[in-house]
Amino acid sequence: FDFSFQPSISEQRVKETLTCRYIANGENRILLGPPGVGKTHLAVSFALEAITQGATALFLTADDVAAECQKAEVKGTLSRLVSKWSRPDLLIIDEVGYFPFDELAANVFFQVVSRRYEKGAIILTSNKSYIEWGKVFGDDVLATAILDRLLHHAVTFNIKGESYRLREKKKAGVFPVSKPK
Repeated sequence: FDFSFQPSISEQRVKETLTCRYIANGENRILLGPPGVGKTHLAVSFALEAITQGATALFLTADDVAAECQKAEVKGTLSRLVSKWSRPDLLIIDEVGYFPFDELAANVFFQVVSRRYEKGAIILTSNKSYIEWGKVFGDDVLATAILDRLLHHAVTFNIKGESYRLREKKKAGVFPVSKPK
């Protein structure tokens, strides 16, 4: 990870997360920031280290969550899906907030977060600040309940900065280079 390109990220907090102690403690890691700043890169790195240390992990995008919920509802297997997502030592959900959850996905998400609370670690990435999560879940009360459980034992990485993906395009002159503020 290029800490010099994203100086808003604490290298010490990343290294602490890589010890994987948060998994044994049932804690969460939440990575917030605009597209391209390294949220998914860090989440995958944390998950790979956890697997290397013997933990089980499951990676889903928010889109996967919504699609799997729809399939499970049709099949009548929603409770089985909640159990499946509650089992791994580490659950990673990527791209929360890129589109709003429908009511079914939001409710299943709440059930999973509630079941994992203080038992199973979660890593979430999102491009939305916490204040916007009411829109993501379609319900302010539900979003508050989700955040209450997620944040009780969590470290938030609030990543600010430029997109890694656009960095090379800017160097090549495809996009204008913005001046630091």
